[in-house]
Amino acid sequence: MANTERSYMGYIVSIANMKGGVGKTTIAVNLATCLARDRQKRVLIVDLDTQINATLSMMPPLYFAKLKQERRTLKTLVHQTIRTDTEERLSIEKIIYRDICQIKGLDILAGDVELYDDFVLSALIAGKSQSHQQDFERTWNNVENNLIRVLLKPIIKQYDLILLDFPPGDSLITRSALLASHYYLIPAKAEPLSVVGIGLLESRIEQLKKVNRGAIESLGIVYTSRGQVTDMERKVKYRLEQEFGTEKIFSTEIPLNVDVARAVDDFQPVVLNSPHSSGAKAFVKLAPEFLRKLVKLVKSKRENKR
Repeated sequence: MANTERSYMGYIVSIANMKGGVGKTTIAVNLATCLARDRQKRVLIVDLDTQINATLSMMPPLYFAKLKQERRTLKTLVHQTIRTDTEERLSIEKIIYRDICQIKGLDILAGDVELYDDFVLSALIAGKSQSHQQDFERTWNNVENNLIRVLLKPIIKQYDLILLDFPPGDSLITRSALLASHYYLIPAKAEPLSVVGIGLLESRIEQLKKVNRGAIESLGIVYTSRGQVTDMERKVKYRLEQEFGTEKIFSTEIPLNVDVARAVDDFQPVVLNSPHSSGAKAFVKLAPEFLRKLVKLVKSKRENKR
């Protein structure tokens, strides 16, 4: 299986849902850790969220403060990509924090609490386009279409998988990340508002595909915070199965588990902090299912091109 997996690696995967609080970050950091530790994959986590939850799930605040002081965050790369006059440029290789949590092959591109809102990005883009409206629109579209793709291009071949941890909502950064991705994974709670978030995400992806002819595909939906089954949850799951098909619903579900929250307080993924907990065991099961679905989709795409 390992050799088969290796031949289908080298992909960017968005962990996305327009709704907040559905477990995007928890899945991103724990799935990445299991892929690196248990499946010997080279994995990069990219923290796109201004709340930097993925970053602080992997390191204490003092570590992050040091990275920020050294300009080793995503903010530096965004500035350098949009503005060519940035002094003392740093390569992405120097910014990435490697072998985080002492896991060989597990790296992170730290987020930043600054920059990512569209207002600040607008100011940067306006400066680059000399504020002329036509130039601004052209530059904005170019940045949206290429920003994350350009950022990751120098190192994409160094990794088996790059997992992008999304903030909730819709912005230039999230649209650019979707356009850079080969696949996306949707964390979801079995509740109505989570379904709304999925619908908004799917609508946005369809719009991006029409404009940019992108080829991003869904790996499927992973249910999180699973507790006692209720009638509402049954109805939500049935609705999603009817809409997306049972093959797009992961069989592994992430249970509601206090150890997951405790692990965040200790700045570690739960699979390292409490490896015998129900939450950790679920993530260990999720990793091989994730790889099987990825290999199946990539293989199908290759065969269709023949």
